[in-house]
Amino acid sequence: MLKTTYDTFKETTYFEVLPNGLTVYLVPKPGYAKTYGMFTTRYGSIDNHFNVEGQPEIKVVDGIAHFLEHKLFEEPDGDVFMKFAMQGAAANAFTSHTRTSYLFSATAEVDANLNTLLDFVQSPYLNDENVAKEKGIIEQEIRMYDDQAYWRAYRALMENLFHVHPARIDIAGTIDSIYRIDVESLMKCYKTFYHPTNMVLVVVGDFDAERLMQLIRDNQAAKDFVAQAVIERHYPEEPATIASPYSELSMPIAKPLCMLGFKEREVGLTGHELVRRDLTTRILMDTVFGKSSDLYQELDDAGLIDPSFSFDYESSPGFSFAYVGGETEAPEQLIERLKAGIGKAKRDGVSEAAFNRTRNRKIGEFLRVFNSPEHLSYEFTQYLFQDADLFQVPTIMEGISVADGMQRLEELFDEVAMTVSLVKPSEVKEAVAA
Repeated sequence: MLKTTYDTFKETTYFEVLPNGLTVYLVPKPGYAKTYGMFTTRYGSIDNHFNVEGQPEIKVVDGIAHFLEHKLFEEPDGDVFMKFAMQGAAANAFTSHTRTSYLFSATAEVDANLNTLLDFVQSPYLNDENVAKEKGIIEQEIRMYDDQAYWRAYRALMENLFHVHPARIDIAGTIDSIYRIDVESLMKCYKTFYHPTNMVLVVVGDFDAERLMQLIRDNQAAKDFVAQAVIERHYPEEPATIASPYSELSMPIAKPLCMLGFKEREVGLTGHELVRRDLTTRILMDTVFGKSSDLYQELDDAGLIDPSFSFDYESSPGFSFAYVGGETEAPEQLIERLKAGIGKAKRDGVSEAAFNRTRNRKIGEFLRVFNSPEHLSYEFTQYLFQDADLFQVPTIMEGISVADGMQRLEELFDEVAMTVSLVKPSEVKEAVAA
């Protein structure tokens, strides 16, 4: 077990790759009441075409990663949520484009809860009957999301941005695709992506690292895993252009919802380069669109935005994009004012003082991650999967200048790579007296 001490952060990590290939990180937090465990596979919704090195390629229908996340909580003797609850823990899981995580938090019975986490994820209970039952549950989940205007605008934005990349597909799949999922396809994906060599366990809390690592070693040594070669993932070649500059749909909502999206045209970055670009873009967007910016005040004074106004940047080695927007009574005016604001920032430059203030504030926000076992587990895993080191983030941020931000502004916020997703209120048809 490798022990690393980070004096600047007053943190220590323990790292080990077990004989079955599982990567384990332990982060002791003396004095903390809560322990948080996160067990993650490098497998998300975009991984629908793959093979293990030397074996035939496999294509599966959309939504399987999310479907597996649902199904693993079911055991022959009932729901694993109940087991966690009886052990005083709360459990959850989520699926993203690139990973699936299972987690628990507890203030007691950490050993039992950690064993439960490892055991239920590594013991799939799948049969025709319970897979068929789950389809109805996930169908309802998809329909529920379809009632949310924000989600519909976001999904349309993704379809506008990407021609063929699977990021454009709903993480849960479609109602049609989930009804084509069967036990065989689920097990193919499970055996490929839930192999220990493709997974990471991160535990944060007040514990003895040597003792907890031995518990994990014992748990894994009691299970048999066949050695697996490297997983090869196949993604279609995505054009640098956007798929569509505009989309519009109607829903029974009170106020229009408008999003502007910008597609990252350079992909393939990993590790330090990917993280630096991500952090630079986030600092830039906060400086240009954040509540302290002149543009935000201008839009607010004009009544074009409300508290729903937000912006974000999502990045990964294979696809990246930014979006900004929210509810507005005047979407056309908001679009034009945002475009004008971006143009002004390019023409006049971003204030160096404002950029540096935002950067320093974000460094402070990042350091607060170390006060939260939940956030620390999440961020630790995220940076690990980007082949980056969480503890290098503040140093990277300190080296980002306003010139880097201006370069990002020119690269990313280009109208050629911009799309608009608009959700409008449905027209109300009034009854006409005969």
